[in-house]
Amino acid sequence: MDDQLALRIQLFREGGQVRPEVADFVAAELAALEADGRTVTEATAGMLTSHLMMALTRLLNGEPIEQFLTDDQVAAELAGHPDAVARARAVSARAERDLGAALPESEVNFLGMHLAVLAQQSPATPAP
Repeated sequence: MDDQLALRIQLFREGGQVRPEVADFVAAELAALEADGRTVTEATAGMLTSHLMMALTRLLNGEPIEQFLTDDQVAAELAGHPDAVARARAVSARAERDLGAALPESEVNFLGMHLAVLAQQSPATPAP
């Protein structure tokens, strides 16, 4: 993770916008992406980071997350990105297990879109 992305997480945490455990969870997920060979920077993962931190925080605060009118379009787009969908579902399962925050299907889809974009911007590089 580059310094700018780490600063984004720090600002969310220090500004009280997200719970510390959410910031820690998202940082760990970003580290896992990086360990898989993805380039995790402000440019490639900034929006993913903010979106996931805010969605998890809303869920933990008991705030509703509404279904989006574009859910069907997003799901159709994700049909071509099964790895991103699988990873989004795995992140969602870990969030439910570790934080007690079950992401609704529309959020899983948006997370999948972020992950698909990240994969296109930084194809995984095999470990040496």
